[in-house]
Amino acid sequence: MKKRIQKEQQKNKKAIQEILEKNGEELQPLLQIVNAGRIMVNELIHSAGQALVESLLQISAEELAGKKQRGKRGEGIYWHGQQAGVIHLQERKIPVTRPRLRKKEGGRRAEVEIPAYRKMQSTDVGQHMLASMLRGVSTRKYEEVLPQMAESVGISKSSVSRNAGRIGEKRLREFAERRWEEIPILVIYIDGVRVGDYQVLVALGVDKTGVKHVLGLREGTTENAELVKDLLADLVERGVSPASPKLFVIDGAKALRKGIHQVFGAKHPVQRCRLHKERNVMGYLPKEEQRRTGWILKAAWKCEAVKGMAKIREHADWLEKKYPSAAASLREGLEEMFTVKRLHLSPGLCRSLGTTNIIENPNSLMRRRTRNVTRWKDGKMVMRWMAVAFMDSEEHYHRIGGYKDLWMLEAAFQAYSENAILDQVA
Repeated sequence: MKKRIQKEQQKNKKAIQEILEKNGEELQPLLQIVNAGRIMVNELIHSAGQALVESLLQISAEELAGKKQRGKRGEGIYWHGQQAGVIHLQERKIPVTRPRLRKKEGGRRAEVEIPAYRKMQSTDVGQHMLASMLRGVSTRKYEEVLPQMAESVGISKSSVSRNAGRIGEKRLREFAERRWEEIPILVIYIDGVRVGDYQVLVALGVDKTGVKHVLGLREGTTENAELVKDLLADLVERGVSPASPKLFVIDGAKALRKGIHQVFGAKHPVQRCRLHKERNVMGYLPKEEQRRTGWILKAAWKCEAVKGMAKIREHADWLEKKYPSAAASLREGLEEMFTVKRLHLSPGLCRSLGTTNIIENPNSLMRRRTRNVTRWKDGKMVMRWMAVAFMDSEEHYHRIGGYKDLWMLEAAFQAYSENAILDQVA
């Protein structure tokens, strides 16, 4: 029990430190108050949870009076401004602003009580809400905490879902409007992610310090040429400049290669994902041959470009007679499998830039945040959830492996002319 309490305290402490670091100047007076001992640290956490409580009160009011419409009074029960209120949690009072509702007939009994507010006055409910609130504030997973708190005060799941949809639409707009002029993007990974029955195209950028940024999303596959072109054109519109060289890391989809050429031009090097290539080749081979071919490919990736390609071509010739489809797959796009080698990058950087696997860390965090969603209604819902999940998890992304060597990639871009970024292959 003691260790669990200490662990929770450490989480809370880290959350507050992160807030202070990001908003140092604005929160300096508050920091001075804390340091002076005039406010308890957990009071900050209670205050941060105020928004969660007010969201629940808003949803509870909507269940009675419907969604608020400016300039229009509803039938029966209608919105009548707002007023101050207090929620009692563990011998503390949290001030909140709660909506007011009234009945149309007027009189002394016209005021309508909000059910969630009445339930929040219960000590037992207050304790349960406090536990949920503290978990949410310490882990920043508010989208998971709100339904837990709603359940404790009798708010229907459908109301929470509708409210989450509206919030999701707003966050999706924020995501789609983010600008990138001030962030020097060196690498762009593009790959498809499956969510339920839907496929989403994800563009992930890496800046010169190795930090990842989710640049854009589109519902669809990497095989859709118009979709790829639309995604890339949107990145340019939002500040990802084609004028500065970038390394694109993609799977083997021809639509991706064509879209990069059309939108960004031919001067940008492209690295084909080695893992995708391995999977494609293995699909044409029986199990007894897959292991041998896998060893040869993994050894070839470690070689310099000319030698590695020669070894793969040699193996393709050996496979030609019995497995011609596997041999053709090995030869297809072979030069672009060794782009990172021809740029003379470090082994660590080659591993990170040789596959689209780097997107898996953001994807796993996204899936963790959407694991409670059991039914994806449509593509719009998928896009809302993914935008919110990616934005909320970005601060937890790891830098790419070998990020300290990214200066080598910058140097490689500068070393070659606009029309010949890569060495000529012998």
